[in-house]
Amino acid sequence: MNPALIRARAANTLTSLLNEQGSLASAINTGNQGNDNSIEALPLYRELCFGSARWYHYLRRELNELLDKPLRRKDRDIHALLIIGLYQLRFMRLAEYAVINETVAAAQTLKKHWAKGLINGVLRKYQEQLSANASIELSKTMQVQSFPEWMIAAFKESWPGHSPEVFINSNERAAMTLRVNAQQVSRSAYLDKLASTQISARPGLFTPYSVYLDSPCDVETLPGFNEGMVSVQDEASQLVSVLLDLQEGDSLLDLCSAPGGKLASCLESGPALSRVVAIESDSKRLLKLKDTLARLSFNDITLHCSDATNIDKWWDGETFDRIMLDAPCSATGVIRRQPDIKILRKPEDITRLNLLQLRLLRTAWELLSPGGRLVYSTCSILPAENSGLIGQFLQEYPEAQTVPILLKPDNAIASTHGLQLLPYPQGSDGFYYMVLEKPDSTL
Repeated sequence: MNPALIRARAANTLTSLLNEQGSLASAINTGNQGNDNSIEALPLYRELCFGSARWYHYLRRELNELLDKPLRRKDRDIHALLIIGLYQLRFMRLAEYAVINETVAAAQTLKKHWAKGLINGVLRKYQEQLSANASIELSKTMQVQSFPEWMIAAFKESWPGHSPEVFINSNERAAMTLRVNAQQVSRSAYLDKLASTQISARPGLFTPYSVYLDSPCDVETLPGFNEGMVSVQDEASQLVSVLLDLQEGDSLLDLCSAPGGKLASCLESGPALSRVVAIESDSKRLLKLKDTLARLSFNDITLHCSDATNIDKWWDGETFDRIMLDAPCSATGVIRRQPDIKILRKPEDITRLNLLQLRLLRTAWELLSPGGRLVYSTCSILPAENSGLIGQFLQEYPEAQTVPILLKPDNAIASTHGLQLLPYPQGSDGFYYMVLEKPDSTL
């Protein structure tokens, strides 16, 4: 594959991201379409896209110092290509001459011949600066500068004693974590299966079915993956099945279900349930949910494509013993997996999300049976979406009973309400859980 073409395609993808035309995942999936020979399937392309997004805000500062004047908005693709060039020189172990030559050639592929001299000059100047600087270590300042200003302020205000580790851990490459299907195999037996195929792994830290791989691998190489023996899921995300405390014959509602990992973890680890209903508002994400359930052979699930708060459209009037609400959120706890969040997320999104989260929480409470349990979760580390939102809910519904979460993983942090996890090195993502129960009127 032409190296210049790969860099040009990565620049186009980063440009789309900067223009807020979709996420990296959607761009890659759209281009790939199951074709293993596509540019989007190439490791170099993905490294350029995800790496440049992860370090975009830092590299943009570097680029501004290297340019004599800002580029025009219509040349945002050249801006993106320069960012990709800087990323290669600063963070990738590639031959410098090849990086510069192929990035310059990519400008021609983009039909921006005039930019070849500019790119050559900027990259050579940056190369000289890096060569003159003996230290190649990433400083804390660089880690912080890789985030947008509003996010830096929010993290520092939210976690004043922990913000340095939040920035550093959010920039590391996340570990590949598995969830073993307890209906098919024990964790220890599955670890033996991995060892027999020369895949190095270790048990999870705080959930009974989690496994960490020492190095990521293609899921097709995992023993029993296609048969539903194992799935990819962060350890913190697996906690929901523990906190719901499912009992034989319970009815279960999943209000924001896709892609289905949390629901699947409950179905794998819990007892036989009387009724399971899953709601997803996005039709494309609903297809992913169906694929997840089909691979795991969970067929007796009622699925609805609907706004969960529009209960007249899908609810049959029967309340639920257990409800899980994994609410749409800023996803600030999973930035290391989705670095484009640093570019796509805006401060005004938090206000919009808060309104939706509260609406969903009110709906969940309405549908919860007396004596029932509700687990609210997000993959956010912003208190406004977590303990702050729960505090507001408890003021509206003082009868709601809070259930202490006794489990305290190493990355748990003090929170006014619920369990807040921060991103952990070679461990789980940032996550939040709150457990609520509705008083039983018969007692």
